[in-house]
Amino acid sequence: MSSILRVPVGIAYHLVFAFTSFLTPALGGAAAVAAIVLFTVAVRLIVMPLSLRGLRGQAVQARLAPQLQDLRKRHAKEPERLQREMTALYKREGTSMFAGLTPFLLQWPLLSVVYLLFRSAQVGGKTNALLTRGVFGVPLGGHWLSGAGPVSVHGLVFLAVFALLAGLCWLSVRLAKLMTPAQPAATDGAGATGALIRVLPYLTVVIAAFAPLAAGIYLLVSTGWALAERTFFWRTGRSAHSNQ
Repeated sequence: MSSILRVPVGIAYHLVFAFTSFLTPALGGAAAVAAIVLFTVAVRLIVMPLSLRGLRGQAVQARLAPQLQDLRKRHAKEPERLQREMTALYKREGTSMFAGLTPFLLQWPLLSVVYLLFRSAQVGGKTNALLTRGVFGVPLGGHWLSGAGPVSVHGLVFLAVFALLAGLCWLSVRLAKLMTPAQPAATDGAGATGALIRVLPYLTVVIAAFAPLAAGIYLLVSTGWALAERTFFWRTGRSAHSNQ
């Protein structure tokens, strides 16, 4: 683990362990899983303003896409003119080309720290005690392929996480289509990009397949929260437009 991340991961570890200890009298063996869920939700709440700002930036980018495409066609042989026209368009709209990206990049370090906590066997040179806890007898530090097989309790717990995660990814792809304005017929390059966007969310399932169960649960909760944020943003945006 990088020395830069060692301190924040250690702080996160003590917070989650405190959650686990607090919940153990009421939840018993499920306390560690509940602590992972609660801590993940708490972190997502902290970065939620950045997430919503990023979604607003993406919405503006999608709305400006036809105008930007038109500018690229008209000034394809005048790169300096194209840059000036694009800058002027962004300025008139009160945004920038990075408005949909920067907020997500700013929250990435914190989310990475949490993910690293739930996949690290050691924290601060000591055993990560969170990963010694379990659910249905499956250790949170266990891996999918390290158990008794896919039809065992161990395998079925992991498959349940994968199935729920894949379902959330499918819903995320459908929502992304609804949130994206209709565009003219795509070129081969645009079609390839669209296909990549549809497939990319499922990479989360692949990551979970090679991560400890604790990290898989974190990815499940975090992905579900992100989907809820996008749904909230889309529905409130539609309501605002319908009331105008």
